[in-house]
Amino acid sequence: MLLLLAAAGAAGCGGRATTHHKPGTTHQQASGSVGTLLDARDEAGHRLRQVPAKGAPEVKLALRPDSEDGWNLQLEVGNFRFTPDSVGGAALAGGGHAHLLLDGRKVARLYGPWFHLSATQVPQGAHTLTARLYADDHTAWAVDGKPVEAAVPLTAPAPGAAGHDHATPGAPSTSPPSAQAPSPDPAATADRTVTLTVHDGKVTPAPGRTELKRGERVALRVTSDRADTLHVHGYDKELTLPAGQEATLVLTVDRPGLFEVETHESDLVLTQLLVR
Repeated sequence: MLLLLAAAGAAGCGGRATTHHKPGTTHQQASGSVGTLLDARDEAGHRLRQVPAKGAPEVKLALRPDSEDGWNLQLEVGNFRFTPDSVGGAALAGGGHAHLLLDGRKVARLYGPWFHLSATQVPQGAHTLTARLYADDHTAWAVDGKPVEAAVPLTAPAPGAAGHDHATPGAPSTSPPSAQAPSPDPAATADRTVTLTVHDGKVTPAPGRTELKRGERVALRVTSDRADTLHVHGYDKELTLPAGQEATLVLTVDRPGLFEVETHESDLVLTQLLVR
C-alpha cells in the first residue's frame, strides 16, 4: 500500500480570542515564558509562538487509503506530546494539539497521532493536506517565523468511484413506492441527551463536561444559526449542522477518556464528554 511521508517544516504557534478552554476557566493570555509571541498569524488568526530550532516540536505526516472510506493518517511527532486535558490553558513547552488543514482550511483538531479522514470531507481532485502543531493556548508553534507543520499531496477520486452500491445501473426498483413513515427521534434510544444551541458565535449552555459511563449512548442535539459541521474527537464522528435546523448525533461511548465536541467552521467547543 502506498505510503506518503512528509518531513516537518520549521514553524511556531500563535493565539487569538477563543472559546476553546477548560470548562469553568477563562482563556489565559499566552505567557512569554515559552518562546516568543510573533505578530504573524496563521490563516485562522492564531499567533505564532517562536522557539529555537534546537529542541523545537517536530511533526511528520503519513497518509494511506482506507479500504472502506477515505484515508488513515498518522502523525509522528518529536519533542512534542498531545495534551487534551490542558487545552485552553497556558502554553507549555512541547505540549498541545494539532490542526488538520485541507488546502489551508481547517477540517479537524487532533489530540492524538491517529485520525481517519472521511472521503466526504475531501472534494474530487488534487489537494494538499497539512498537519500543524499548536500549543494549549492555541498559538502555533514556530521556528524561524514559520509554523511547525508537515504536508502531503492528496488526490480524491470522483464520487462513487469506489463506492459500495451494488445495484445494477438502470434496473427497476423491486419495491413499489410507498408513503414514507415519519422519521423516529434518533435520541429516543439514548441514555443521555445533551441539547446545545449556537448563536452569534456563542454556545448555550456554556461549554462544560458531560460525564458518562462507558457503554452509555449519548445524543448530541444541536441547533446552529449557521451551516457547520460537528465533530467528536477521539471517535471521529461527524454531523452536518444545517443553518437554523436541529440535528442529532447518537454515539455509544465505548472507551474511557476526555473527548471534545467542536464545530469545524465556527471553531467552537460545544462540550467535553468525560467517559469513565
